[in-house]
Amino acid sequence: MAVYFSIFLVVLTSVCGVIWLYDRYVLLPQRKLKLATAQAQCEGELSEDVKEKILAIPVFIDTPVQIFPVIAFVLILRSFLYEPFQIPSGSMMPTLLDGDFILVNKFNYGLRDPVARNKFVEVGLPERGDVVVFKYPIDTKVDYIKRVIGLPGDRIIYRNKSLYIKSACTEAKTECNEFKQVETTFVSNGDYSDGNVELTRYTSAMPNKTHDILVNNQILPRTAHYYKQSGSQRDEFVVPEGHYFVMGDNRDNSLDGRFWGFVPEENLVGEAVFIWMSFDFERDDSSFLPRWVPTGVRFERLGSIH
Repeated sequence: MAVYFSIFLVVLTSVCGVIWLYDRYVLLPQRKLKLATAQAQCEGELSEDVKEKILAIPVFIDTPVQIFPVIAFVLILRSFLYEPFQIPSGSMMPTLLDGDFILVNKFNYGLRDPVARNKFVEVGLPERGDVVVFKYPIDTKVDYIKRVIGLPGDRIIYRNKSLYIKSACTEAKTECNEFKQVETTFVSNGDYSDGNVELTRYTSAMPNKTHDILVNNQILPRTAHYYKQSGSQRDEFVVPEGHYFVMGDNRDNSLDGRFWGFVPEENLVGEAVFIWMSFDFERDDSSFLPRWVPTGVRFERLGSIH
């Protein structure tokens, strides 16, 4: 849907822009000339009503002219600066909840055209720990949101619900790094659940960012379903150049890079940076209202995303 809306917005802005230019540089001078001719043929000053009729713009011209500045602003804002998204699932709990409305910074990772998504300005690249929105590699019409775990060249192991990272070797390093376990600290039980199963909350100390994750200790990792990469073990992932490895913070309820592989750099949409609205949808079956109608606003969730 986001792709189709971008195309629609570009087409609408282009059409309105052409009409705006045509009116400004062709039709408007013609109307002014018509007014001047009428004034020259009249001995007295033309009334305001007559002037308004002569300068009147047809509705099919006036409407695009009036809305062009607005939709042009929306196009620039949405394409190059910030775009709103809604969180549709619980794969990023506890960082993001179903019903959160977020802003995605599209400038941080470079400027792209809104249709073909070709990058024309280099700005920066994701850092380990960033929460990113990207085009799902299996179906690029779908937007996903996950956390960056591995950068190009990194080796990642997710074993026994523990995360190990070996950062990429570079020419500037005399020795390659070894695998380091990402330390987790117990926070609480029972704050979140998956059906009737209580989830355990931990604080994960990533190399760049500290954030909370959820783990279902009653199920084993689905290693048999992990993405199979040639030359590595099932629970080990070597991030190719120009790609990123991502995971959901809700570790046992997230369809992420463990199962389908890596995110190409060109699929990145931007960094999730702010929750600007958050709704509750806790409505039971006895309610006459549909489930998509909010039951409340979670004001305490508004703010920056970590």
